[in-house]
Amino acid sequence: MTDGSSNGGALDGAVVAVAGAGGPAGRATLTRLAEAGAVVVGADHDPARLAEAVDAARYAHGGATVVGDTVDLLDLASAKEWAGRIEKEYGRVDGVVHLVGGWRGSASFAETDLADWDLLEKLLIRTVQHTSLAFHDALARSDRGRFVLISAAGASAPTAGNAAYAASKAAAEAWTLALADAFRKEGGDDGPTSAAAILVVKALVHDAMRAERPNAKFAGFTDVTDLAEAVAGVWSRPAAEVNGNRLWLTEKP
Repeated sequence: MTDGSSNGGALDGAVVAVAGAGGPAGRATLTRLAEAGAVVVGADHDPARLAEAVDAARYAHGGATVVGDTVDLLDLASAKEWAGRIEKEYGRVDGVVHLVGGWRGSASFAETDLADWDLLEKLLIRTVQHTSLAFHDALARSDRGRFVLISAAGASAPTAGNAAYAASKAAAEAWTLALADAFRKEGGDDGPTSAAAILVVKALVHDAMRAERPNAKFAGFTDVTDLAEAVAGVWSRPAAEVNGNRLWLTEKP
């Protein structure tokens, strides 16, 4: 873990919402953003898991403001209420990190279960739609607004057994790129002050996975701490440089 100096200036005092904060990637991201000086507001559907992640980030960085909200991101009104509550309490919103995930697959294309699509459409697309719509105005008002989507290389190179997953990720990417175009247009001749960017991984790995499968290589996987570092790094680059771009943390397919 770094000392936070690389992104401390860019994130110092920033207010960042993290959707899907209760998982391993969320925990790492809460901790890294708190380390960099941000006020961090996490959301998850699992209150117990969220509380553990928030407590871990607070413990790692005493004095940091890290809080958690149980929010139903499948409900647009709830997402908008969450966004409004953050801006009212802290006066601004400078970022949204979308970590809501899920995976379903099949042995072959012909065996694809469309129930997998029904689930993934909600987790991977609807939550992106709702968070981006809910936070757009606040991010546009920020002088360093960032919307960060975590996507998968499979969206660019779908495999037979991952049709539903890859299609869901591709749709989430397209939606995020539309948000980026909105920021570009709203920035006018001076260029965007806010940005929407996509961090692309093959898959994520964390210590518990390694403990469960000590002989696995996890080739090409991105550790959640490295992902968190990349998330924080989005703020250290100019908005015009990252807006509308896929930032690859694994090899392009």
